[in-house]
Formats: sequence, structure tokens, C-alpha cells
Amino acid sequence: MQAYRVIDADAHFVEPPEVWERYLDPKFRSAAPYKTMDNQGRMRRVVAGYMLPFIPLPPPHPNKPPMDKLIGSWDPKARLADMDKAGIDTMVIYPTAGLYFFSLTDVPTCVALCRAYNDWASAFVATDPKRLVAPAIIPQIDVAEAMTEAKRALGELGLRGVFMRPNPIGGRTMDHPAYKALWDLLEEHNAPVVLHEGTTQDLNQTGMDRYENFMFRHMISHPFEQQMALLSLICGGVLERHPRLRVMIVECGVAWAPYWIDRMDDHIHHWGHASLKLKELPSEYFRRQCFVAAEGAERLLPFTVNAIGDDNICFSTDYPHPDHPFDGVVAELKTMEGLSEASKRKILGDNAARLFGL
Repeated sequence: MQAYRVIDADAHFVEPPEVWERYLDPKFRSAAPYKTMDNQGRMRRVVAGYMLPFIPLPPPHPNKPPMDKLIGSWDPKARLADMDKAGIDTMVIYPTAGLYFFSLTDVPTCVALCRAYNDWASAFVATDPKRLVAPAIIPQIDVAEAMTEAKRALGELGLRGVFMRPNPIGGRTMDHPAYKALWDLLEEHNAPVVLHEGTTQDLNQTGMDRYENFMFRHMISHPFEQQMALLSLICGGVLERHPRLRVMIVECGVAWAPYWIDRMDDHIHHWGHASLKLKELPSEYFRRQCFVAAEGAERLLPFTVNAIGDDNICFSTDYPHPDHPFDGVVAELKTMEGLSEASKRKILGDNAARLFGL
């Protein structure tokens, strides 16, 4: 088997209580996330005094500890050991509890929680900066505060890129003019924006208006929110106006991308008169500036490469979240039929290295 550089473009922390005990401004200590049991005996997350909707996590696996018991979830040395066992050279790591900060409307509280997370994440990746990478989370509810924290995180903390939700936050879609200064900043720092959905059910999400079934909500929210964010960025002219902005879309698979890109091209051809005039086809902006992460060894990965090429696809495991496999997934992709060795090399590591400047 050939040697590859393997970069996991979508992994997660499970933030321990010490994040908030050590790094959160004491004035906001009561807003620290924690879990508690509700009056139906279900474990629920509480953030800033709000008990968040119940998420029916998968039942325990007999050979796999739950994510909040997996030491690598919060300990960098244990994380590196797990990476070594799996054959992963570098991990790009995102929040778990931090996914819930984007629904907070109290700006000072949201800012304090984001700052605490970013300070801890910076200390975590400093254990081995060549192998551990973390973009910063920003208080998306307030663009001015988001700018302030992005500048601090990219400069003072040395974090790589920013992490945002694709949902409308504060009534703003991705093509809202208020984000212009943020896109300018990311271009200036040569830093990507990572869009990551999470079925947190605490903000405006596709599917929430018609389904109570969590499986339905999860299946819908991840790809559809990302597709709409990509539509806003491309057909809303953001990528045309910001040609050096790079966008990473994670945790929704990749097989939807050929369909959505082709549909955007088709709509520009037939319905472009009803929208902003673009200099290029949407597919050109996607090829130039966008990346999508495969969820492990996706069965439709060869189809996707055949449809859109192999320059915009990365690899991810979602470690340690329980709804994706981790053990053996690198080897599975290395031996996948229907992919050339050149494509495997790009997907497993080269594309993510180019995206994050590794």
C-alpha cells in the first residue's frame, strides 16, 4: 500500500469543564455549558441558562466508549495516540458544545464563550501545531464582535481560519453585505472559512418547521443548510467579489455536490435574469474556491470524483462523534476501488493541506 499524507478535515473536541473553569471570564461563569437530566429522565445540554432540545444519541457501542468518555476528545496526547493508531497525520478540530453558541442572542455572553473556547483550543493544538489544527469559532450573531474575535484568533492565538454555521444567524444569510469586512479579513490572512451544520434544533434550521423526528431533521439539516449557504456565497456574488476567499463545507457528504453545482449552472443559464449577474458559471467559482469533505470512505466518492474532479474533495472522520466510523476508515479509503492513486492522495491529504496552508 502506498504512503499517503492523511489530513482529517473534520474532527471534534468534546470540551471538558476545565475549558470554562480556566478560560471563561468569571462574570459569565454561570453561562458555561453543562449537561443535566430533564423531568423525563433524558440528558439535555444547558448553555447560558437555556435547556436545549433533546438529542437522541446513538446507543453505546460495546467496543467503543461514548465520546465524553474517550480521553482523546479533550486530551491532546491521547488524541495524537488515536491518530497514530488510525494512520492520521493531521487533524482539523472543531467544537461540540461550541456548536450551540451560534443561537445565543446575548452578545456579551456569546463573545465570552467563544473567547474561552478559542483560548483553550489554541492551548490544545500548541501541543503539536504540525499535527493539530483548530479554526476559531466567532460570535456570528454580531458581525463587529465576530471581526474582533477573528482578528484576535488569527493573529494573537494563531488559529487557522474561522468556523461558522451555514444557517441564517441574526437574520443574515452568507451573502449579506454585513459580512464583507469578515471576508476581507480572511482574504488578508489567507485563512479559510469552515461551514459546519449541526442539528442542534436551537436556531432556524431546514426541516424544523415540518418534522419532529430527529433522524429526519438530522438528515435534512446538514446537506440542505450547506447547499443554501453555497448558493448564497456563489450566486450571491461573494466568491466573485472575494476571489481569494476559500470555503470548506463539512459533515454533509459529497455526492450532493455534482447535482447542486450543475443545478446552479442550469439556473444561471435559464433564470439568471432574475438574479445577480455573474462573470463566470457557478461551477467555476466552486472549482476555484470551494472544498467539500467526504465522510470517511463514502460509497459514492468515485462517482463524485468522476463528476467534479478530485481537486476540491477532502477526507474526514468526525472523530469522536458516534455517528461516523473511525477505526479502519483510512485503510478503507486507501483501498477503495474506482479511485486512482492520484485521487486518493489528493483526497486524503493534499487538498486539505492546500486549503489550510499546512
